Amino acid sequence: MSVVGIDFGAQSTKVGVARNKGIDIITNEVSNRQTPSLVGFSARSRHIGEAAKTQETSNLKNTVGNLKRLIGRSFSDPDIQLEQEFSVAQLCDVNGQAGAEVSYLGKKEKFTAIQLVAMYLTKIRDITSKELRLPVTDVTISVPAWFTDIQRRAMLDAGEIAGLKVLRLINDCTATALGYGITKVDLPEPEEKPRRVMFVDIGYCDYTATVVEFRKGELNVKSTACDRHFGGRNFDKALTDHFAEEFKEKFKIDIRTNPKAWARTLVAAEKLKKILSANTLAPISIESLMEDVDVRAVVKREELEEMVKPLLDRVTVPLEQALAEAKLKPEDIDFVEMVGGCTRVPAIKEAVNKFFNKNLSFTLNQDEAIARGCAFACAILSPVFRVRDFSVHDIVSYPIEFTWEQSPDIPDEDTSLTVFNKGNVMPSTKILTFYRKQPFDLEARYSKPETLPGNLNPWIGRFSVKGVKADANDDFMICKLKARLNLHGILNVESGYYVEDVEVEEPVPEEGETKDGEPKKTRKVKKQVRKGDLPISIGTAQLEEALKNTWQEQENTMYMDDKLIAETDEKKNELEGTIYEMRDKIDSIYADFASEEEKDKLRSKLTDLEDWLYEEGDDTTKSVYVAKLDEIRFVAGPIIQRHREKQDAEREAILKAQEEEAAKKRAEVEAKRKAEEEAKAAEEAKKAAENPDAEMKDAPAEGEGAENADADKQ
Repeated sequence: MSVVGIDFGAQSTKVGVARNKGIDIITNEVSNRQTPSLVGFSARSRHIGEAAKTQETSNLKNTVGNLKRLIGRSFSDPDIQLEQEFSVAQLCDVNGQAGAEVSYLGKKEKFTAIQLVAMYLTKIRDITSKELRLPVTDVTISVPAWFTDIQRRAMLDAGEIAGLKVLRLINDCTATALGYGITKVDLPEPEEKPRRVMFVDIGYCDYTATVVEFRKGELNVKSTACDRHFGGRNFDKALTDHFAEEFKEKFKIDIRTNPKAWARTLVAAEKLKKILSANTLAPISIESLMEDVDVRAVVKREELEEMVKPLLDRVTVPLEQALAEAKLKPEDIDFVEMVGGCTRVPAIKEAVNKFFNKNLSFTLNQDEAIARGCAFACAILSPVFRVRDFSVHDIVSYPIEFTWEQSPDIPDEDTSLTVFNKGNVMPSTKILTFYRKQPFDLEARYSKPETLPGNLNPWIGRFSVKGVKADANDDFMICKLKARLNLHGILNVESGYYVEDVEVEEPVPEEGETKDGEPKKTRKVKKQVRKGDLPISIGTAQLEEALKNTWQEQENTMYMDDKLIAETDEKKNELEGTIYEMRDKIDSIYADFASEEEKDKLRSKLTDLEDWLYEEGDDTTKSVYVAKLDEIRFVAGPIIQRHREKQDAEREAILKAQEEEAAKKRAEVEAKRKAEEEAKAAEEAKKAAENPDAEMKDAPAEGEGAENADADKQ
């Protein structure tokens, strides 16, 4: 069983796995530790991850990125309209959900964000499975803290379509905090003052500040504040806008009118931004950017900071919000831990340093901290791995309320209740009590819609409670509903039941002991006793099973099609390689094993196949390529066989010669040994002949023992 943690990022994804008594970040098919979060489409197949990145510039309109920003949203959401600025692929409405319209297999297709994320997670599953050489099912996936119920449900649906069992959706900063705390051996004891750490995570497109308190064996998230539109891509866009103006003035080209030129400039701007993080000056140079024009420019760090000044002015806002919600001051924070690629920007580090007036910590890997924390979270939930006991207490990001219709029998009844306040610990369970004589409905929604990201619908779910009726005395039925905010941060009404007030006798607590034989005093008290269950009909944003199964079948079909295309390309490449290889070998290593007639026949076959391959054979099926390979083997087979037989004969001759040589050496060694033994024996015999007295000293002469015995008797 594998333990896998997935840091699903807007730009790239990192995967952590538990092995070698620790957490490793695995590499993908091109040995990179992070995989681009891209899904591309072409006339033949899909291109996901590295393959999508390779053909992104040439296939911009059919390559979809920022998948995390699209999932769980409607097309009318203002945030989706903003995402269109960062995407050449056409975003669209797909049955009320945000999605993308692309050209796939020669026709226009629309895919929802859930389907696109499922495609990408399937690729991540395969990369991980290949690396571990194990099937991958159980995973933990990171999500932004600002994700709402509908977005979290969409992520779970995408994981299920990809064939993954998501053990937990964990907030990005919570995963980072877990990776930080679980390895620390110097955390305060439970009764001591906690260690307070502010995690500042600025990635590709969002910024999160989280205050976490650590004690031995546990972490408690105290507050989280986010800026959803602050990240590395904003710096890239500011630079690209600057270059667009400079190139227009200096080189008379307008890259805004050419998507490919814009995309190439954006890539160059990202590289330049990274250089400026370590240097005060950086050049940019792009050949044939547009209309065969080569462009060059130089940017100073101060110029970049001026371009993004409105962005830098917002650096401290999430920090202030997080501290205010945690009711703390900057001096109450013990450590400020910086993670995320954008925290390498000197101006950001300087602003955070100035705000807290203390040195910043960079003890975690800025790019891989979340993936490692996700893997730890998965290991904690896995029955296979033993992990140090560590409790994780996250918090509710948005207040949740329940509303219901007023009962006609209770005219002054309140019709709403905030059940989970912002900052409540999660997971959490609350019991709701209702007095009813007939079935009723209640709805869950976010009580402050203005705090939600974009223009998300505050509605979470509708729950219909069945089986409610008045009792024999026409009194209310006491209904209990269990509302639970689970590990994923998703709300459900898990069960319902009804109770009755029953009088029971219970002993009265007395001081001292009662005498033997005396009955204990009792009293009658009313207690609520569970009498039966109440069926609940649930309506949420979760995908319907039928639709989920349909999308899963579609994904499996596309997956198998992609696999067949890959195998077909492999056979085509094998055929091409075999043609060139055989053409070279017929005049070299096979030259002595074929007659001129056989050589001419093979050359003719190779030429015919080469012509076929680059004409009508350029795009055909796997079986046809296999058949063409068999044609080559049929013609070349006798030649190859003769060469192989000679190789076998030479190999046998070499082996025989080696055996004979070994036998000869063994005989020589044996002869040498015998000669040495004979020489030694002769030497000993010679010594004995030359010194007979030495022989006599060693053994008594015959009769000597008897004479000594007689002497003793006398």
